[in-house]
Amino acid sequence: MTLLEVSDLTVAFHTEDGPVLAVDSASFTMAEREVLALVGESGCGKSVTSMALTGLLPANAEVSGSVRFAERELVGLPENRLSGVRGRDVAYVFQEPMTSLNPVLTVGRQIREVLYRHQRMARSAASRRALELLNQVGIPEPERRLGEYPHQLSGGMRQRVMIAMALACRPRLLVADEPTTALDVTIQAGILDLLRTLSAEIGTAVLLITHDLGVVADIADRVVVMYAGRTIEESTVDGLFASPSHPYTRGLLDAVPNPARRTDGGLREIPGLVPVLSSSSDSCTFADRCAHTDDLCRSSRPPFEPGPAGHPVACWHPVSTVDASPELWRAGA
Repeated sequence: MTLLEVSDLTVAFHTEDGPVLAVDSASFTMAEREVLALVGESGCGKSVTSMALTGLLPANAEVSGSVRFAERELVGLPENRLSGVRGRDVAYVFQEPMTSLNPVLTVGRQIREVLYRHQRMARSAASRRALELLNQVGIPEPERRLGEYPHQLSGGMRQRVMIAMALACRPRLLVADEPTTALDVTIQAGILDLLRTLSAEIGTAVLLITHDLGVVADIADRVVVMYAGRTIEESTVDGLFASPSHPYTRGLLDAVPNPARRTDGGLREIPGLVPVLSSSSDSCTFADRCAHTDDLCRSSRPPFEPGPAGHPVACWHPVSTVDASPELWRAGA
């Protein structure tokens, strides 16, 4: 069953230097209980897309298109109704918990506030639920942690507190925006295991925003690749790693150092930068960085349709390759 359907989502920011097009007609769907990874380099529109889902963008953002969550349209929904969706039906885990958690409130107080707001729990019931949540996310000595402040916790424990808050109301969709950034490899693995386990146990779908393809191979069911605000490729994890069709996706895979699949010992990069657009372009936005560019690429926007590997890709000249199974990425991540 489809849980989330995003169609032609466009986000433009009005600035003193003119409009900036951050998301350009992005489209994708998510099913119940699915883990979908939204990937791309910094500046491609991943986080803006996620915040546009529930109206979290600043006042200078203009949002158009459609976001249907559980068959309910969210774009244009009044703020008082959107605030009831956030936290209860759609919850967020942001990449830096130290800036997301309130430094002057205890961990217990911040978890209880979610329960007061969305479930109208009494203080005693909310305290019991907060303790249960800290246990669930694997925080040691949870009774003591309830009375501590964010600065008293490690980075991994702060991220677990964020996950506990996000899951407090058993949301149908959890948006995890770079949840393992700045964490060491061991803690990162623990956070990913936790997200995977909780998704399976609670039945929550997860929209994972990341640029780490090792994380994608480890946890995701499907992948949507974004570039310059557009969705340019969509596939199952197995399909994307075995047969990346867009030259940009191919470049992302090649740019990751992975001894399990590298034979030349060198590192590769995608030349150039993500373009900053003021309006939608009638061309391929990757044209200036692509080795396969021709006049068609510079004059017409490629349609998002099945390519040679069978999954959708927005490219006039999709590549046909066989790369590797996700197992090699998991081994080298």
